[in-house]
Amino acid sequence: MKFKHIPVLLNECIDGLNIDPDGVYVDCTAGGGGHSSAIAARLSEKGRLIALDRDPDAVKAAGERLSVFSNAMVIHRNYSELDDVLSELGVDKADGILMDLGVSSYQLDEESRGFSYHSADAPLDMRMSRSGMSAADIVNTFSEQQLAKIIFEYGEEKFSRRIASNIVRTRESAPIITTAQLADIIRESVPQKARRDKNPCKKTFQAIRIAVNGEFDHLKEGLDKAFGCLKSQGRLAVITFHSLEDRMVKQRFAEWCKGCICPPDFPQCVCGRKPLGRLVNKKPIEADAKEVEINNRSRSAKLRVIERSAVDNG
Repeated sequence: MKFKHIPVLLNECIDGLNIDPDGVYVDCTAGGGGHSSAIAARLSEKGRLIALDRDPDAVKAAGERLSVFSNAMVIHRNYSELDDVLSELGVDKADGILMDLGVSSYQLDEESRGFSYHSADAPLDMRMSRSGMSAADIVNTFSEQQLAKIIFEYGEEKFSRRIASNIVRTRESAPIITTAQLADIIRESVPQKARRDKNPCKKTFQAIRIAVNGEFDHLKEGLDKAFGCLKSQGRLAVITFHSLEDRMVKQRFAEWCKGCICPPDFPQCVCGRKPLGRLVNKKPIEADAKEVEINNRSRSAKLRVIERSAVDNG
């Protein structure tokens, strides 16, 4: 299957990055190369685009798409290693960095990847890197308590305990190895009303995918490294697709934009702390009706952009 991914909020990302044609830019999640190619097209011969992805299929697809640009390169690495990547390339700081945290259309639509609960008989995989622990490993080896915690914390699923209990009960007879098997267990674990309102599998599949790929650990580390790799007035643009990761981005941005941390009863500031950045957009940017009509997966997307200041609080 051809690697397909429609770049979400493309124009808004380009505007948010405020691209300098001679600058250095990093796309931390190359995917199919949609955002990357749009950035590279706006760079001069002096400019440089470095695209990363942990998915080898994405690296191959993005590499083919970006091969027409002499100022672009694609590297098979996780964005949590961004500082190491730039150091290895002899790059000190970047003018702009983009992180698109969504699962690509290819990953969702390619049945062999096991990300989608719509597939009839796909292997229960969900590994973005195609290596390491799979979704099947988690579903078949984690304790009932561990499963319930993952489904509740990462999926915000109120029926997490019932789903976890039924997973453990089912696997006692035979391993759960396909997405269809897991989806059936989830549907049987929630009340009929919940099944009517919307697909009840979404939250649990999201939770297991996050656990398989260590997404929150990588995001926390990746955000800090990305902001630390920005030049003064460089910008970090992040697209999120669900409330948990958006909350992480929002809170981290707020911390960087915070100045004085003296107790409120101090008559004047003695800490001398200055904001490390400023929000480019106070509220997250969302897809308009036209984009949602073309690409339904943009419906939940939120774009936040922060600009680094010249301040160093030591």
